[in-house]
Amino acid sequence: MIKRLSLASRLALLFAACTAVVSLLAGVLFNHASEAHFIELDQQQLDSQLVALRSTLQGVDSPQLFAQREAQLRAELNRQPELALRVTAQGQRWFDGAPGISLPEAPGLHSLQNAGTEYRVYNAPLVAGQPGSPQLTLMLDITHHQHFLQRMQHLIWLTVGLSALATALLGAWAARSGLRPLRRMGEVAASVSAHSLTQRLPQQHMPVELAELAQAFNAMLGRLDDAFQRLSAFSADIAHELRTPLSNLLTHTQVILTQPRPLEDYREALHSNLEELQWMAQLVNDMLYLAKADHGLLMPKREALVLGDEVEALIEFFALLAEDAHVSLVREGTAHTAGDRGMLRRALSNLLDNALRFTPAGGEVRVRMAETARGVTLTVENTGEGIPPALLPRLFDRFYRADPARREGSSEHAGLGLAITQSIVRAHGGRIYCESEAGWTRFVIELPKGD
Repeated sequence: MIKRLSLASRLALLFAACTAVVSLLAGVLFNHASEAHFIELDQQQLDSQLVALRSTLQGVDSPQLFAQREAQLRAELNRQPELALRVTAQGQRWFDGAPGISLPEAPGLHSLQNAGTEYRVYNAPLVAGQPGSPQLTLMLDITHHQHFLQRMQHLIWLTVGLSALATALLGAWAARSGLRPLRRMGEVAASVSAHSLTQRLPQQHMPVELAELAQAFNAMLGRLDDAFQRLSAFSADIAHELRTPLSNLLTHTQVILTQPRPLEDYREALHSNLEELQWMAQLVNDMLYLAKADHGLLMPKREALVLGDEVEALIEFFALLAEDAHVSLVREGTAHTAGDRGMLRRALSNLLDNALRFTPAGGEVRVRMAETARGVTLTVENTGEGIPPALLPRLFDRFYRADPARREGSSEHAGLGLAITQSIVRAHGGRIYCESEAGWTRFVIELPKGD
Protein backbone atom coordinates (compact mmCIF):
# COMPACT_ATOMS: atom_id res chain seq x y z
CA MET A 1 0.00 0.00 0.00
CA ILE A 2 1.40 3.38 -1.05
CA LYS A 3 1.74 5.80 1.84
CA ARG A 4 -0.10 9.02 1.21
CA LEU A 5 1.91 12.21 1.36
CA SER A 6 1.22 14.65 4.15
CA LEU A 7 -0.07 18.13 3.38
CA ALA A 8 3.27 19.64 4.40
CA SER A 9 5.14 17.31 2.02
CA ARG A 10 2.75 18.15 -0.80
CA LEU A 11 3.24 21.88 -0.24
CA ALA A 12 7.02 21.45 -0.10
CA LEU A 13 7.04 19.51 -3.38
CA LEU A 14 4.74 22.09 -4.94
CA PHE A 15 7.06 24.90 -3.86
CA ALA A 16 10.05 23.00 -5.26
CA ALA A 17 8.29 22.32 -8.57
CA CYS A 18 7.23 25.95 -8.94
CA THR A 19 10.74 27.17 -8.14
CA ALA A 20 12.29 24.71 -10.59
CA VAL A 21 9.91 25.75 -13.38
CA VAL A 22 10.49 29.45 -12.75
CA SER A 23 14.27 28.98 -12.56
CA LEU A 24 14.28 26.87 -15.71
CA LEU A 25 12.22 29.41 -17.65
CA ALA A 26 14.48 32.21 -16.44
CA GLY A 27 17.56 30.21 -17.43
CA VAL A 28 16.17 29.41 -20.89
CA LEU A 29 15.30 33.06 -21.47
CA PHE A 30 18.74 34.17 -20.27
CA ASN A 31 20.44 31.57 -22.47
CA HIS A 32 18.41 32.69 -25.47
CA ALA A 33 19.22 36.33 -24.75
CA SER A 34 22.94 35.49 -24.41
CA GLU A 35 22.97 33.65 -27.74
CA ALA A 36 21.25 36.60 -29.43
CA HIS A 37 23.75 38.96 -27.83
CA PHE A 38 26.75 36.92 -29.05
CA ILE A 39 25.28 36.73 -32.56
CA GLU A 40 24.93 40.50 -32.52
CA LEU A 41 28.54 40.91 -31.34
CA ASP A 42 29.75 38.49 -34.01
CA GLN A 43 27.82 40.40 -36.66
CA GLN A 44 29.37 43.66 -35.55
CA GLN A 45 32.87 42.17 -35.56
CA LEU A 46 32.38 40.63 -39.01
CA ASP A 47 31.03 43.91 -40.35
CA SER A 48 34.09 45.77 -39.10
CA GLN A 49 36.39 43.10 -40.59
CA LEU A 50 34.51 43.28 -43.86
CA VAL A 51 35.12 47.03 -44.04
CA ALA A 52 38.85 46.49 -43.45
CA LEU A 53 39.05 43.73 -46.05
CA ARG A 54 37.17 45.77 -48.63
CA SER A 55 39.59 48.59 -48.02
CA THR A 56 42.55 46.24 -48.47
CA LEU A 57 41.15 44.71 -51.70
CA GLN A 58 39.67 47.88 -53.12
CA GLY A 59 39.76 47.91 -56.89
CA VAL A 60 40.74 44.21 -57.20
CA ASP A 61 38.79 42.65 -60.08
CA SER A 62 41.28 40.14 -61.51
CA PRO A 63 43.60 37.39 -60.21
CA GLN A 64 46.63 39.46 -61.14
CA LEU A 65 45.55 42.43 -59.06
CA PHE A 66 44.61 40.08 -56.22
CA ALA A 67 48.09 38.54 -56.29
CA GLN A 68 49.55 42.01 -55.85
CA ARG A 69 47.42 42.59 -52.77
CA GLU A 70 47.71 39.09 -51.30
CA ALA A 71 50.63 39.90 -49.02
CA GLN A 72 48.80 42.89 -47.60
CA LEU A 73 45.70 40.69 -47.16
CA ARG A 74 47.62 38.04 -45.26
CA ALA A 75 49.10 40.70 -43.01
CA GLU A 76 45.60 41.92 -42.22
CA LEU A 77 44.41 38.36 -41.49
CA ASN A 78 47.40 37.67 -39.26
CA ARG A 79 46.21 40.44 -36.98
CA GLN A 80 42.92 38.49 -36.57
CA PRO A 81 43.90 34.87 -35.72
CA GLU A 82 40.25 33.84 -35.13
CA LEU A 83 39.28 35.05 -38.62
CA ALA A 84 39.60 33.07 -41.87
CA LEU A 85 38.81 34.25 -45.41
CA ARG A 86 37.82 32.68 -48.70
CA VAL A 87 37.72 34.75 -51.90
CA THR A 88 35.94 33.42 -54.96
CA ALA A 89 35.21 34.98 -58.33
CA GLN A 90 33.51 33.46 -61.34
CA GLY A 91 33.74 29.96 -59.82
CA GLN A 92 37.46 30.26 -59.05
CA ARG A 93 39.03 30.46 -55.59
CA TRP A 94 41.54 33.28 -55.46
CA PHE A 95 42.21 32.75 -51.79
CA ASP A 96 41.22 29.99 -49.33
CA GLY A 97 41.97 30.38 -45.64
CA ALA A 98 39.84 27.30 -44.76
CA PRO A 99 40.73 24.56 -47.23
CA GLY A 100 38.65 21.41 -47.10
CA ILE A 101 35.70 23.04 -45.36
CA SER A 102 32.39 23.20 -47.18
CA LEU A 103 30.92 26.65 -46.63
CA PRO A 104 27.42 27.96 -47.34
CA GLU A 105 27.23 30.18 -50.42
CA ALA A 106 24.05 32.09 -49.61
CA PRO A 107 24.58 35.70 -48.63
CA GLY A 108 24.20 36.71 -45.00
CA LEU A 109 25.24 35.28 -41.63
CA HIS A 110 25.40 31.52 -40.99
CA SER A 111 26.58 29.13 -38.26
CA LEU A 112 28.85 26.19 -39.03
CA GLN A 113 30.49 23.40 -37.07
CA ASN A 114 33.52 21.55 -38.35
CA ALA A 115 35.80 19.17 -36.49
CA GLY A 116 34.51 20.34 -33.12
CA THR A 117 34.99 23.99 -33.94
CA GLU A 118 32.14 26.46 -34.15
CA TYR A 119 32.23 29.17 -36.83
CA ARG A 120 30.16 32.15 -37.75
CA VAL A 121 30.19 32.43 -41.57
CA TYR A 122 29.43 35.68 -43.35
CA ASN A 123 29.07 35.99 -47.17
CA ALA A 124 29.24 39.42 -48.84
CA PRO A 125 30.43 40.85 -52.20
CA LEU A 126 33.68 42.78 -52.37
CA VAL A 127 31.84 45.70 -53.95
CA ALA A 128 28.28 46.02 -52.71
CA GLY A 129 25.68 46.25 -55.47
CA GLN A 130 28.11 45.36 -58.33
CA PRO A 131 27.22 42.21 -60.26
CA GLY A 132 30.13 39.84 -60.81
CA SER A 133 32.11 41.32 -57.93
CA PRO A 134 34.36 38.81 -56.13
CA GLN A 135 32.66 37.15 -53.12
CA LEU A 136 34.20 37.36 -49.68
CA THR A 137 33.41 34.56 -47.17
CA LEU A 138 34.51 35.42 -43.64
CA MET A 139 34.80 32.66 -41.03
CA LEU A 140 34.92 33.73 -37.39
CA ASP A 141 35.89 31.16 -34.77
CA ILE A 142 33.29 31.40 -31.98
CA THR A 143 34.27 28.29 -30.03
CA HIS A 144 34.98 30.35 -26.90
CA HIS A 145 31.45 31.77 -27.12
CA GLN A 146 29.95 28.28 -27.26
CA HIS A 147 32.05 27.14 -24.35
CA PHE A 148 30.71 30.05 -22.36
CA LEU A 149 27.13 29.17 -23.31
CA GLN A 150 27.68 25.53 -22.36
CA ARG A 151 29.07 26.51 -18.97
CA MET A 152 26.14 28.80 -18.48
CA GLN A 153 23.70 26.00 -19.35
CA HIS A 154 25.40 23.73 -16.82
CA LEU A 155 25.16 26.51 -14.27
CA ILE A 156 21.47 26.92 -15.07
CA TRP A 157 20.77 23.23 -14.48
CA LEU A 158 22.79 23.29 -11.28
CA THR A 159 20.93 26.40 -10.12
CA VAL A 160 17.58 24.79 -10.92
CA GLY A 161 18.45 21.67 -8.95
CA LEU A 162 19.89 23.49 -5.95
CA SER A 163 17.07 26.05 -5.82
CA ALA A 164 14.47 23.27 -6.05
CA LEU A 165 16.16 21.37 -3.24
CA ALA A 166 16.55 24.48 -1.08
CA THR A 167 12.96 25.50 -1.74
CA ALA A 168 11.74 22.00 -0.88
CA LEU A 169 13.55 22.09 2.46
CA LEU A 170 12.50 25.65 3.27
CA GLY A 171 8.98 24.94 2.00
CA ALA A 172 8.72 21.88 4.24
CA TRP A 173 9.80 23.98 7.22
CA ALA A 174 7.43 26.82 6.31
CA ALA A 175 4.52 24.45 5.66
CA ARG A 176 5.12 22.62 8.93
CA SER A 177 5.22 25.93 10.80
CA GLY A 178 2.17 27.25 8.99
CA LEU A 179 0.18 24.06 9.62
CA ARG A 180 0.91 24.05 13.35
CA PRO A 181 -2.63 25.36 14.12
CA LEU A 182 -4.08 22.39 12.21
CA ARG A 183 -1.99 19.99 14.27
CA ARG A 184 -3.22 21.76 17.38
CA MET A 185 -6.78 21.25 16.19
CA GLY A 186 -6.02 17.59 15.64
CA GLU A 187 -4.57 17.27 19.13
CA VAL A 188 -7.62 18.91 20.67
CA ALA A 189 -9.96 16.71 18.61
CA ALA A 190 -8.02 13.60 19.63
CA SER A 191 -8.20 14.55 23.30
CA VAL A 192 -11.94 15.22 23.28
CA SER A 193 -13.86 12.78 25.45
CA ALA A 194 -16.82 12.84 27.78
CA HIS A 195 -14.53 14.27 30.48
CA SER A 196 -12.71 16.90 28.39
CA LEU A 197 -15.37 18.76 26.40
CA THR A 198 -14.34 22.06 27.96
CA GLN A 199 -11.17 22.41 25.86
CA ARG A 200 -11.18 25.17 23.27
CA LEU A 201 -8.86 26.34 20.51
CA PRO A 202 -7.15 29.72 21.10
CA GLN A 203 -8.66 31.72 18.25
CA GLN A 204 -6.48 34.79 18.87
CA HIS A 205 -3.39 32.86 17.72
CA MET A 206 -5.01 31.38 14.62
CA PRO A 207 -4.28 32.63 11.08
CA VAL A 208 -7.10 34.49 9.41
CA GLU A 209 -7.81 31.52 7.12
CA LEU A 210 -8.24 29.17 10.11
CA ALA A 211 -9.96 31.53 12.54
CA GLU A 212 -13.40 30.76 11.13
CA LEU A 213 -12.70 27.03 11.24
CA ALA A 214 -11.46 27.34 14.84
CA GLN A 215 -14.58 29.28 15.76
CA ALA A 216 -16.80 26.59 14.20
CA PHE A 217 -14.77 23.89 15.97
CA ASN A 218 -15.15 25.63 19.33
CA ALA A 219 -18.86 26.11 18.69
CA MET A 220 -19.15 22.40 17.94
CA LEU A 221 -17.37 21.55 21.20
CA GLY A 222 -19.70 23.94 23.01
CA ARG A 223 -22.76 22.23 21.54
CA LEU A 224 -21.36 18.81 22.39
CA ASP A 225 -20.59 19.92 25.94
CA ASP A 226 -24.06 21.40 26.35
CA ALA A 227 -25.72 18.31 24.86
CA PHE A 228 -23.66 16.01 27.07
CA GLN A 229 -24.44 18.02 30.18
CA ARG A 230 -28.13 18.03 29.33
CA LEU A 231 -28.04 14.31 28.61
CA SER A 232 -26.27 13.63 31.90
CA ALA A 233 -28.75 15.80 33.76
CA PHE A 234 -31.63 14.20 31.88
CA SER A 235 -30.42 10.72 32.81
CA ALA A 236 -29.99 11.73 36.44
CA ASP A 237 -33.45 13.32 36.49
CA ILE A 238 -35.00 10.21 34.97
CA ALA A 239 -33.34 8.04 37.59
CA HIS A 240 -34.49 10.41 40.32
CA GLU A 241 -38.08 10.57 39.05
CA LEU A 242 -38.39 6.80 38.62
CA ARG A 243 -36.63 5.88 41.85
CA THR A 244 -39.40 7.21 44.12
CA PRO A 245 -42.36 5.43 42.46
CA LEU A 246 -40.37 2.22 42.11
CA SER A 247 -39.39 2.40 45.76
CA ASN A 248 -43.04 3.01 46.66
CA LEU A 249 -44.15 0.03 44.61
CA LEU A 250 -41.54 -2.26 46.14
CA THR A 251 -42.20 -1.13 49.72
CA HIS A 252 -45.97 -1.29 49.34
CA THR A 253 -45.82 -4.72 47.75
CA GLN A 254 -43.40 -6.06 50.36
CA VAL A 255 -45.63 -4.81 53.19
CA ILE A 256 -48.72 -6.41 51.65
CA LEU A 257 -46.92 -9.74 51.24
CA THR A 258 -45.53 -9.90 54.79
CA GLN A 259 -48.72 -11.64 56.05
CA PRO A 260 -52.03 -12.94 54.74
CA ARG A 261 -54.59 -10.18 54.29
CA PRO A 262 -58.23 -9.88 53.28
CA LEU A 263 -59.06 -9.74 49.56
CA GLU A 264 -60.11 -6.11 49.84
CA ASP A 265 -56.62 -5.15 51.09
CA TYR A 266 -55.03 -6.81 48.06
CA ARG A 267 -57.49 -5.03 45.77
CA GLU A 268 -56.64 -1.67 47.35
CA ALA A 269 -52.90 -2.39 47.07
CA LEU A 270 -53.22 -3.27 43.40
CA HIS A 271 -55.26 -0.13 42.77
CA SER A 272 -52.57 1.97 44.46
CA ASN A 273 -49.84 0.24 42.45
CA LEU A 274 -51.84 0.83 39.28
CA GLU A 275 -51.84 4.58 39.90
CA GLU A 276 -48.06 4.56 40.31
CA LEU A 277 -47.61 2.44 37.18
CA GLN A 278 -49.89 4.74 35.18
CA TRP A 279 -47.85 7.73 36.33
CA MET A 280 -44.62 5.96 35.31
CA ALA A 281 -46.07 4.98 31.93
CA GLN A 282 -47.13 8.56 31.27
CA LEU A 283 -43.68 9.79 32.30
CA VAL A 284 -42.00 7.37 29.89
CA ASN A 285 -44.37 8.42 27.09
CA ASP A 286 -43.55 12.07 27.72
CA MET A 287 -39.84 11.35 27.61
CA LEU A 288 -40.23 9.46 24.32
CA TYR A 289 -42.21 12.40 22.98
CA LEU A 290 -39.38 14.77 23.87
CA ALA A 291 -36.83 12.40 22.34
CA LYS A 292 -38.78 12.47 19.06
CA ALA A 293 -38.83 16.26 19.22
CA ASP A 294 -35.05 16.39 19.72
CA HIS A 295 -34.53 14.34 16.55
CA GLY A 296 -36.99 16.37 14.48
CA LEU A 297 -39.50 13.52 14.28
CA LEU A 298 -42.50 15.61 15.35
CA MET A 299 -44.37 16.23 12.13
CA PRO A 300 -47.47 18.31 12.93
CA LYS A 301 -50.42 18.18 10.57
CA ARG A 302 -51.41 21.45 8.95
CA GLU A 303 -55.10 22.21 9.20
CA ALA A 304 -56.91 25.51 9.45
CA LEU A 305 -57.73 26.27 13.10
CA VAL A 306 -59.73 28.94 14.85
CA LEU A 307 -57.73 29.40 18.04
CA GLY A 308 -60.65 31.07 19.78
CA ASP A 309 -62.72 27.89 19.47
CA GLU A 310 -59.86 25.69 20.67
CA VAL A 311 -59.21 27.91 23.69
CA GLU A 312 -62.92 28.05 24.51
CA ALA A 313 -63.09 24.23 24.55
CA LEU A 314 -60.13 24.07 26.95
CA ILE A 315 -61.61 26.73 29.21
CA GLU A 316 -64.78 24.67 29.48
CA PHE A 317 -62.67 21.63 30.36
CA PHE A 318 -60.81 23.50 33.14
CA ALA A 319 -63.90 25.42 34.34
CA LEU A 320 -64.68 23.08 37.23
CA LEU A 321 -61.07 23.02 38.39
CA ALA A 322 -60.93 26.82 38.25
CA GLU A 323 -64.20 27.08 40.17
CA ASP A 324 -62.90 24.81 42.92
CA ALA A 325 -59.73 26.93 43.15
CA HIS A 326 -61.79 30.17 43.11
CA VAL A 327 -59.93 31.37 40.02
CA SER A 328 -61.61 33.11 37.09
CA LEU A 329 -60.85 32.13 33.49
CA VAL A 330 -60.98 34.87 30.84
CA ARG A 331 -60.54 34.72 27.09
CA GLU A 332 -59.77 37.77 24.95
CA GLY A 333 -59.68 37.98 21.17
CA THR A 334 -59.38 35.27 18.56
CA ALA A 335 -57.01 34.27 15.79
CA HIS A 336 -56.61 31.88 12.86
CA THR A 337 -53.65 29.66 12.16
CA ALA A 338 -52.68 26.36 10.55
CA GLY A 339 -51.40 23.57 12.77
CA ASP A 340 -51.99 20.26 14.48
CA ARG A 341 -55.11 20.51 16.65
CA GLY A 342 -54.08 17.76 19.07
CA MET A 343 -50.55 19.05 19.58
CA LEU A 344 -51.61 22.68 20.06
CA ARG A 345 -54.34 21.66 22.50
CA ARG A 346 -51.77 19.73 24.51
CA ALA A 347 -49.46 22.75 24.63
CA LEU A 348 -52.27 25.11 25.70
CA SER A 349 -53.53 22.57 28.22
CA ASN A 350 -50.10 22.43 29.86
CA LEU A 351 -49.99 26.22 30.13
CA LEU A 352 -53.52 26.47 31.56
CA ASP A 353 -52.82 23.69 34.07
CA ASN A 354 -49.65 25.46 35.25
CA ALA A 355 -51.46 28.80 35.48
CA LEU A 356 -54.31 27.35 37.57
CA ARG A 357 -51.95 25.55 39.95
CA PHE A 358 -49.92 28.66 40.71
CA THR A 359 -52.74 31.23 40.82
CA PRO A 360 -53.92 32.03 44.35
CA ALA A 361 -57.60 31.97 45.30
CA GLY A 362 -59.42 34.99 43.97
CA GLY A 363 -56.88 35.38 41.15
CA GLU A 364 -57.36 35.38 37.40
CA VAL A 365 -56.09 33.39 34.43
CA ARG A 366 -56.35 35.18 31.11
CA VAL A 367 -55.86 33.84 27.58
CA ARG A 368 -55.30 36.51 24.93
CA MET A 369 -55.00 35.99 21.18
CA ALA A 370 -54.10 38.42 18.40
CA GLU A 371 -53.06 38.33 14.76
CA THR A 372 -50.02 40.40 13.78
CA ALA A 373 -48.17 41.08 10.55
CA ARG A 374 -45.71 38.31 11.41
CA GLY A 375 -48.28 35.71 12.51
CA VAL A 376 -50.27 34.83 15.61
CA THR A 377 -49.55 35.71 19.25
CA LEU A 378 -51.17 33.71 22.04
CA THR A 379 -50.60 34.67 25.69
CA VAL A 380 -51.51 32.71 28.82
CA GLU A 381 -51.08 34.87 31.92
CA ASN A 382 -52.05 34.59 35.54
CA THR A 383 -51.87 36.64 38.72
CA GLY A 384 -49.84 35.56 41.70
CA GLU A 385 -46.32 35.42 42.97
CA GLY A 386 -43.85 36.27 40.25
CA ILE A 387 -40.91 34.22 39.03
CA PRO A 388 -37.38 35.55 39.73
CA PRO A 389 -35.66 36.70 36.50
CA ALA A 390 -32.76 34.31 37.12
CA LEU A 391 -35.14 31.34 36.86
CA LEU A 392 -36.94 32.39 33.66
CA PRO A 393 -34.36 30.89 31.20
CA ARG A 394 -34.62 27.48 32.94
CA LEU A 395 -38.38 27.12 33.01
CA PHE A 396 -38.41 25.08 29.80
CA ASP A 397 -35.67 22.66 30.94
CA ARG A 398 -36.77 19.09 31.47
CA PHE A 399 -37.62 18.08 35.02
CA TYR A 400 -37.01 21.63 36.19
CA ARG A 401 -39.18 22.84 39.07
CA ALA A 402 -38.67 26.00 41.05
CA ASP A 403 -39.34 23.97 44.19
CA PRO A 404 -37.53 20.60 43.85
CA ALA A 405 -39.36 19.25 46.88
CA ARG A 406 -42.75 19.74 45.18
CA ARG A 407 -44.21 16.59 43.65
CA GLU A 408 -47.75 16.49 42.39
CA GLY A 409 -48.03 12.85 41.35
CA SER A 410 -48.63 13.15 37.62
CA SER A 411 -46.34 13.40 34.66
CA GLU A 412 -47.46 16.94 33.84
CA HIS A 413 -46.13 18.01 37.22
CA ALA A 414 -42.81 16.19 36.99
CA GLY A 415 -41.22 19.11 35.17
CA LEU A 416 -41.89 17.97 31.59
CA GLY A 417 -44.99 19.99 30.73
CA LEU A 418 -43.24 23.20 29.66
CA ALA A 419 -40.51 21.25 27.83
CA ILE A 420 -43.21 19.42 25.84
CA THR A 421 -44.99 22.71 25.16
CA GLN A 422 -41.78 24.26 23.84
CA SER A 423 -41.16 21.24 21.56
CA ILE A 424 -44.68 21.52 20.12
CA VAL A 425 -44.32 25.25 19.46
CA ARG A 426 -40.93 24.77 17.79
CA ALA A 427 -42.34 21.94 15.64
CA HIS A 428 -44.86 24.49 14.33
CA GLY A 429 -42.05 26.94 13.51
CA GLY A 430 -42.79 29.28 16.42
CA ARG A 431 -41.25 30.24 19.72
CA ILE A 432 -42.34 30.54 23.35
CA TYR A 433 -40.98 32.66 26.19
CA CYS A 434 -41.98 33.71 29.68
CA GLU A 435 -42.30 37.14 31.31
CA SER A 436 -43.00 37.84 34.97
CA GLU A 437 -43.56 41.31 36.37
CA ALA A 438 -46.04 43.48 38.30
CA GLY A 439 -47.86 40.52 39.82
CA TRP A 440 -48.47 38.81 36.46
CA THR A 441 -46.71 35.82 34.91
CA ARG A 442 -47.31 35.32 31.21
CA PHE A 443 -46.25 32.69 28.70
CA VAL A 444 -46.21 34.08 25.14
CA ILE A 445 -46.47 31.83 22.07
CA GLU A 446 -45.63 33.29 18.66
CA LEU A 447 -46.68 31.21 15.66
CA PRO A 448 -46.02 32.02 11.99
CA LYS A 449 -48.87 32.82 9.64
CA GLY A 450 -50.95 29.86 8.57
CA ASP A 451 -50.91 28.69 4.94
